Amino acid sequence: MKPSHRPAGPVMLDVAAHEITAEEREILQHPLVGGVILFARNYAEPGQLRALTGAIRAVRPGLVISVDHEGGRVQRFREGFTRLPAMRRFGEAWNTDPAAARAAARHAGFVLAAELRAHGVDLSYAPVLDLDYAVSSVIGDRAFHRDPLVATELARALIAGLGDAGMGAVGKHFPGHGAVEADSHVAIPVDGRSFEAVWAEDVQPFRLLAGELAGVMPAHVIFEKIDPRPAGFSPFWLQEVLRCRLGFGGVIFSDDLTMEGASVAGDIVDRASAAHTAGCDMVLVCNRPDLAVQLLDRWHPAVAAGSAERIAALRPRQGNMPADPATLAGWAPYCQARDSVLALA
Repeated sequence: MKPSHRPAGPVMLDVAAHEITAEEREILQHPLVGGVILFARNYAEPGQLRALTGAIRAVRPGLVISVDHEGGRVQRFREGFTRLPAMRRFGEAWNTDPAAARAAARHAGFVLAAELRAHGVDLSYAPVLDLDYAVSSVIGDRAFHRDPLVATELARALIAGLGDAGMGAVGKHFPGHGAVEADSHVAIPVDGRSFEAVWAEDVQPFRLLAGELAGVMPAHVIFEKIDPRPAGFSPFWLQEVLRCRLGFGGVIFSDDLTMEGASVAGDIVDRASAAHTAGCDMVLVCNRPDLAVQLLDRWHPAVAAGSAERIAALRPRQGNMPADPATLAGWAPYCQARDSVLALA
């Protein structure tokens, strides 16, 4: 099979195991596919991961290969990778030494991105910009801090570290998931606050970092006093607030459309259509290959002007980064940053 060089489409999907199958190779050629998201089930050891990303790239070089790899409990690849601390740990460090916390966050971003890039992964869905209200179990220690300005400064440092390794950042979960108890993976969270309250607190990290983010992922949270739809299906949140008021010009990703929080929008085609119409450039369909195939067969979106260019810009910048794990392991800038991160953890 010859590699396809068509532009990346608006669907991000996954693969089943450590290697791609013949059927998955065919699916990845579909013009609606724009990327692959990897999970822990796709990882056995570093050599296998490099072979997997290489095989995906051989099918279609322009696909964006991504992963949820934040640190703490959301880190898909563990053995052979640095165990990154949960983001709350940087917030705790800030409370005693802000300068040291900022430096450690930048080092963490650099280590995260350098290790992923050495294994052929383009993008991590990080950082979490939700605030730590001590309410949401699904967010919890994934958030940097309760104070939006502290969360912003630590996220800015981590984003800079990602950038040091040539990788863009994806802020989530816009406009904020931290103030609701329900987990959108299994429920439909509802936030009863006013727009003014959400704007004054939760939106601030997204506003202050809008020009530094390559992507934003909205929350499957309904802000019932503002819009009856979850934020990821809301033109108000995605177009009026994120695009217009905040001036965000990067990629908007839906959160996983198979989550319970997305069920209010209908079947998988309805969900993708609603997210895309609301303003999402890419829609994620995870852990349900049957639904991914249904979507590719039945969805016929009109791709917005500029969307394909925004998606293409997600690919990492080339530079002097080591291209393989063995070379990276002996590279002084990486070793120094890794030691800093391990000292905090």
